[in-house]
Amino acid sequence: MLIAPMKDLSLTVNQIQEVTSFQDLVDTPFRGEINALCWNRTLRGDFSEIAKKAVCKGNMATISPEELLELKLSEQGKLAREVLLNDLKLLEGYGAAPILNVIENYERDEDFPLLPTDVYSFHVDRSPVPTDTFLCTYYGASSDILPNAEAIQKVLVPEIRVELKKLYQGEGDAGFEAFLREYFFDLHYEIKPNARPISLGIGNLWKLAVDYPESNVLPCVHRAPKENDGERRLLLIC
Repeated sequence: MLIAPMKDLSLTVNQIQEVTSFQDLVDTPFRGEINALCWNRTLRGDFSEIAKKAVCKGNMATISPEELLELKLSEQGKLAREVLLNDLKLLEGYGAAPILNVIENYERDEDFPLLPTDVYSFHVDRSPVPTDTFLCTYYGASSDILPNAEAIQKVLVPEIRVELKKLYQGEGDAGFEAFLREYFFDLHYEIKPNARPISLGIGNLWKLAVDYPESNVLPCVHRAPKENDGERRLLLIC
């Protein structure tokens, strides 16, 4: 079984740059408008078999390399397992801490419906130190990114900001801004009219820019997808 690469988006989307190897993925810096790098790949193997056979007692489970090796798989499943183990090894060798997840669904944030802070909402990642987000969907619905020009911070939307100030119940602009950061409200974005989210596809390994001090590019706006009915997701992320 082959997982085909997506079409060349670098020709039409200014923020995306495609690379042809893992080394290029980790060595190529973000610059200008580019805040998403894609190693566009054709993968062999049956990743659905691993997604279905992995033990997942809750809504999500992390699969260790040892657990992968314990799975009884077909020849196509074994090919997929080799890809997963190799991707984990590559990222660990780079110094990252990759996690392989089987996902039924993520938890929903229902505390503040006007501005939920779960991963289904378009958001950016933040770190106190320079870092990047790596992710790959091997099976199931794939994540989306959104050009920064087609998104607006939800905390800047007037009606949302009014409700957030009611929730804050404090005094002073500095305290309010600190409140927004403390509860991660400022990380979430609203899609602008006529915006077109970009699917990250299946099998592609991505590097996305993160919000950290002194970063020279905008962080990449992204979200987790709504899962397909009755279908798990198999996702690597770090």
